[in-house]
Amino acid sequence: MTEPLRVVLTTGNYNYIKDGVSLTLNRLVEWLERNGVEVMIIAPVAETPGMKHFGKLLPVPSFAIPTRKEYRLGYKLTEKLRQEIFQFKPDLFHIAVPDITGHSALKLSEQMQVPAVSSFHTRFDTYLRYYKLGFLKPLFHARLRAFYARCEHVYVPSVSMIDKLAGQGIADNMRLWTRGIDHERFNPAKRSQAWRRAHGIADDDLLIAYAGRLVAEKNMALMARVFSELGTRGIEHRTILLGDGPEAGWMRKALPETVFAGFLHGDDLATGYASSDVFFFPSVSETFGNVTLEAMASGLPAVTADATGSRCLVREGETGFLVPVDREDQMADRLMQLLEDKDMRIKFGARAREIAISEHEWDGIFAKLLTDYRDAIATYRDRNGHI
Repeated sequence: MTEPLRVVLTTGNYNYIKDGVSLTLNRLVEWLERNGVEVMIIAPVAETPGMKHFGKLLPVPSFAIPTRKEYRLGYKLTEKLRQEIFQFKPDLFHIAVPDITGHSALKLSEQMQVPAVSSFHTRFDTYLRYYKLGFLKPLFHARLRAFYARCEHVYVPSVSMIDKLAGQGIADNMRLWTRGIDHERFNPAKRSQAWRRAHGIADDDLLIAYAGRLVAEKNMALMARVFSELGTRGIEHRTILLGDGPEAGWMRKALPETVFAGFLHGDDLATGYASSDVFFFPSVSETFGNVTLEAMASGLPAVTADATGSRCLVREGETGFLVPVDREDQMADRLMQLLEDKDMRIKFGARAREIAISEHEWDGIFAKLLTDYRDAIATYRDRNGHI
């Protein structure tokens, strides 16, 4: 009989903002606990949670990030948290973010002689240029290399991201941990003319959708320019943003014809995707495009930046188009091509749905990760002479 596991999970956001990382980690914890794994989560918390969370969450002291006050940065583990962890007797540390808390957890794992693994969720290096900190990139990469070299495994969500990290000198301990999709929720059958009309979209309007936070690192300035360029070309269409964020203020002024639907969740978000016709995602900061996969499962063809988060999902000329991020004119061309060619839209959308269903099933993905956990523990114990 396989022994039960106890896992300490540290992360920068688990329940105070609903984003791709927090949703993935909550889904993971819920699955692990259903399958007999005990999990202790350590993360910053806010006064008002943004979502209901799974598992036992212990707050780490934190402060709001000055340039992005909606996010918090955790401090190192307190003595009380350290004692909680000692009493928990973990078999494994899973460190989701190499932040202050993550470094503190890694140091503690070494002191306790317990293996640590990490997962790569966000390309923080791409954030630097949006906040005029590009000069820090070499130092940032050096610190990442040092951190991940101390972990048994690094779980990366796409082959393209593994290749990118390998090119930056990350140690050869990376393993693929892709993402799944609830294809019953995200489904073309959720298309609703009533939803479209409620948002001012006529039945015969062709609708381009973006989904996600409206933040600088998602390339909002580029998106606004592409939408404006489409407007000058004279093809009839509408645009909608399924999300909100600090960039919304200037974007409303720059894109007066665009519908700002705000944050949508659950079935409302699924209806928003399915009620659109084309998906557009210009971001280069993703390690895996969760929203792109949701759009694919909803039967939408996609035009995305040719970047790590989308390259593993969008198949060029089969489910959509991957466009170099510096080719705004080509992004507009590809969107226009899909708007004008109904047969292509239908064909690409159907194929996108087929791939989303066949290749992104959560149970199998989490079962593989659990196998990797056990492999990390066994390898560590063999190397260090533990029984």
